Amino acid sequence: MSTSPYDIDRDLREAKALADGLIPYLYESALYGSVRTGLFGGGNMPALTIGAVLLRLRRLRALADRLSAPQREQLSAIERTHDNARAEWRQHYGDKLNQEALSRLKAMATFFDECEEAPRQCAGIYPPEVLRRTIVQEIKRALEESGTVSEELTKELRRVDGKLRRFAQPAPFLWHPNLEAVYPPTEFWWLYAHPPIGDRESL
Repeated sequence: MSTSPYDIDRDLREAKALADGLIPYLYESALYGSVRTGLFGGGNMPALTIGAVLLRLRRLRALADRLSAPQREQLSAIERTHDNARAEWRQHYGDKLNQEALSRLKAMATFFDECEEAPRQCAGIYPPEVLRRTIVQEIKRALEESGTVSEELTKELRRVDGKLRRFAQPAPFLWHPNLEAVYPPTEFWWLYAHPPIGDRESL
């Protein structure tokens, strides 16, 4: 469970840097890009992907009542930047969304292998998979809105979720309480589940 408080300013700062980098990212070949943040460089900024942008934009919208007027104005400007890039490079945008979702889901294979080999370590390596799966869900939402969810992605999601449920059991919300309203358990069930801590005889 994350004990770090949710930082709206950080989400806004990262969302802006990521959205500002969508062009040329959308028409370049790299799936995971980097952002430039001026004098201080990338620092701890997340990798530039569409999913990373969508993750931040949706929760900022969901928490709009907690934003100050200047923060809401900043969010609107970030959304315009994102929407303009998507409109200009719509085909590239959709293709990269599908590629990113499949890439993130396939990356979870390492987690499943390690949980099989060392069950007691499964709980400790679960947090990155929670973020990975959440970003995929944001991508799935966006693809559903445009009616472009591929059959391959649907099958891979079903396969990964089936495996994920084997290693996790119900638990309190894993992220900071301020984000709980953004992620209902019916859709984001992996945020309300956790591998048992300790020995497991069978998985």
